[in-house]
Amino acid sequence: MGNDAAMIELATSVNVACGFHAGDADIMRKTVELAKARGVSVGAHPGYRDLHGFGRRPMPGLTSSEIENLIAYQIGALQAIATAAGHKVTHVKAHGAISNVACEDDMTARAIANAIKAVDPNLIFVVLANSKLVRAGEAANLRMAHEVFADRAYEDDGNLVSRKKPGAVLHDPKAIAERVVRMVQDGAVVSVTGKVIKMRTDTVCIHGDTHGAVEIARGLREALSKAGITVAPFKTAH
Repeated sequence: MGNDAAMIELATSVNVACGFHAGDADIMRKTVELAKARGVSVGAHPGYRDLHGFGRRPMPGLTSSEIENLIAYQIGALQAIATAAGHKVTHVKAHGAISNVACEDDMTARAIANAIKAVDPNLIFVVLANSKLVRAGEAANLRMAHEVFADRAYEDDGNLVSRKKPGAVLHDPKAIAERVVRMVQDGAVVSVTGKVIKMRTDTVCIHGDTHGAVEIARGLREALSKAGITVAPFKTAH
């Protein structure tokens, strides 16, 4: 869906789909091998079991234990592939709709955090800054990386603008680079209405399937470097 090989040349950490919303064992192995060769860390990117909708459609009605199992299963799949390739999983970031739901729903957020803790409490939990994922990660005593999005617009409440709305996805590499440098330096994002929202910024996401993602990533790396901001891969505690 995107130029993964080119993105891995520019990223320091990558989130790998684990077969439920995208990918399969062969794609996962190839991605992990590319990441290992570049010294890039890999993380599990679990989503709803929804290949047709790319995991971007809500699936209401799942119980807490069903969500935990959904997440644990996908983390385990990538851990096995990474081990086979001589690499290791450093982090977990929920994908698409399940992440969006968890940002506002305590049960879903807790289920994701509990699954990560049960599989490996040393994994870093990548969370949308200021969301309910943060509280769930704190309750599970997980190390967290607070994430901001380079290519997505923000609502006034700090959540991402729905992809169903115009302007939700950003494409201008220069504007994105300038915006992200400000995010990192100021510890804040600016919403669609101009509201400044304070946010801890540990990691910056670029979606591999966003049109122009490689150009966005290249421009962002250059801008961060010029601003004296160093980027580095995730490292687990062990």
